[in-house]
Amino acid sequence: MAYEFRGPGVAKPEPKRRGRPSAPPPEPTPELTPEREARAGGRSLLQVFAAVMGLAFLLAGVGGFIPGVTSSYDELSLYGTDSNAELLGLFRVSILHNIVHLLFGVGLLAAARASWSKLYLLGGGVAYLGVLAYGLVVDEASEANFLPHSDTDNLLHVVLSLAMILLGLVGVAAAGRRTSRS
Repeated sequence: MAYEFRGPGVAKPEPKRRGRPSAPPPEPTPELTPEREARAGGRSLLQVFAAVMGLAFLLAGVGGFIPGVTSSYDELSLYGTDSNAELLGLFRVSILHNIVHLLFGVGLLAAARASWSKLYLLGGGVAYLGVLAYGLVVDEASEANFLPHSDTDNLLHVVLSLAMILLGLVGVAAAGRRTSRS
């Protein structure tokens, strides 16, 4: 029998055995759903998108209470057209408006599960379509305008609603592709 050098640390292959295998065949791996992936330590796209949106809303809500980040801070009112404070000098805000942004920061919590993230992104996008409709229907100077808004705010609400819905749909599609490949 000739000796073959296989290098250090290289094991000699086991001889083939005849008959029954000694170990049972490996069990099939369970389907890797977004929920299972998250429990395994990975995050789905839905969860990442929800966390990013939640963080953006949280920062906007906190920023609305910081003088300097919010111009005309001394004109910040509880709600309505009396508030002339502007976040980043662009977007009219009030205390109520800032609280709404803080509440939308729940996306950080929704990011814990893919199913919550999907609901947050798609539901939040639809909710912001409602805020957009409100901004387009209610006159800026009207008493019914309890959330101060302007054309700039309306444009932002279009972008936010479409972004949330688009991110939700992209995340759902990515999860579907990953599930079908497993």
